[in-house]
Amino acid sequence: MIGQLEFYWDFHLRPRLEGLTDEEYQWAPAQPSWTVRADASGQVVLDAEDPEPSPPPVTTIAWRLVHVAVGCFAARYNTFFDDTIDAPMWDPRHRPTDLPVTADAGLAFIDHWYAKWHDAIRSLDDAALAAPLGPKGGPYADDSMLALIVHLNRETMHHGAEICLLRDLYRAGYGTATA
Repeated sequence: MIGQLEFYWDFHLRPRLEGLTDEEYQWAPAQPSWTVRADASGQVVLDAEDPEPSPPPVTTIAWRLVHVAVGCFAARYNTFFDDTIDAPMWDPRHRPTDLPVTADAGLAFIDHWYAKWHDAIRSLDDAALAAPLGPKGGPYADDSMLALIVHLNRETMHHGAEICLLRDLYRAGYGTATA
């Protein structure tokens, strides 16, 4: 399953992110739209609502890229491979706060967290992959690390495909006033 993530990352998603511009990164394809932005106090936030509205707002490339970097890679890496915080995987302290508002920063951010997650899961032996997540897994405590990896691969591919589609729409002219 780790090879699946590597193949998707190396041959599909990461190459499709090359050349991403700030305008494209923050392009709001519809309204309402969620993104990564500085709030009134200047703090960078990932737009969200709890409970999530139905239907939820359309999200920008910035939002989806940060969602993958934080939700799939950073929070899980920090939960299971960084001993700084002993808390379940949904604890907000596992999420980085240095969220990127530009395309270059966004690409560096996702590259950083992908590498940390990838290197950590690549180092696991068969016993560690089969071991239950334990208390840090919350309601999924009995699930294996491999089950978590499979789930996060699916999430990465799902949101990665959406990012690629948004890039296709933007390139086709839907991101301009003339479309």
